[in-house]
Amino acid sequence: MTKSHFIGEPITVEFDSPPQFSKKPDCPDRIVWRGELVVVTAVLDEWRDYRRRGRMAQNMQPAHLQVAEQRGSWGVGRTYFRVRVMDGRTFEIYYDRAPKDSDDRSGSWFLTQELL
Repeated sequence: MTKSHFIGEPITVEFDSPPQFSKKPDCPDRIVWRGELVVVTAVLDEWRDYRRRGRMAQNMQPAHLQVAEQRGSWGVGRTYFRVRVMDGRTFEIYYDRAPKDSDDRSGSWFLTQELL
């Protein structure tokens, strides 16, 4: 069984080439966490979770909800990456597609946990 250390903090990310689709980004090449630049050397796993959470789960008809959970809908869902970084640590990060606010429609990146 793999142990983990929960972190749950926002991060900024850097790409060598910008993602083709802003709401479906590839894994970043670097993350900045607590002021430290961390280089991603390997993507170990990647998955998407398009489940609607909270009040967003209540505003869609069941048939549409099933399709949205498979393909996603605007501003809903997360893309997860399990990555190895240059110093050998393994992290789980994700991109949350939810817009920050009406003026900034981009999503946010988070460092979920370090796998020990």
